[in-house]
Amino acid sequence: MEVARGLRRRFAATLEPWGVTPHESRALRVIGRHEPTRLGVVAQHLRIAPRSVTDVVDSLEERGFVVREPDPTDRRATQVSLTASGRQVLRELDTARRADHEGYFAALSDRDRATLTRILTGLLESD
Repeated sequence: MEVARGLRRRFAATLEPWGVTPHESRALRVIGRHEPTRLGVVAQHLRIAPRSVTDVVDSLEERGFVVREPDPTDRRATQVSLTASGRQVLRELDTARRADHEGYFAALSDRDRATLTRILTGLLESD
């Protein structure tokens, strides 16, 4: 758990140049993976209340990273998608996250990284 917390702290610091919080970064990733998607789907993937995701999406929309549009299959619903700017920021954030994580694990030998990968993959597959 301490390693996971350390990675989260490092990632939060990595996000600072973009002015994006870790929560907003995760929302961008979910929207990008499922777009166009409803806010309820985003909330479900982030495991937060739908009213909370509204605030996150409002913030992303104000900065031009996402756009809301009516759902063509349900007039009462709204869907959200990334803008070109949102896609670019998401690519940059993912690149920065990967570089940060690679730097973090660089202290391990190739053999230790392979062992850690094998162990963690085994745990994920057994879940």
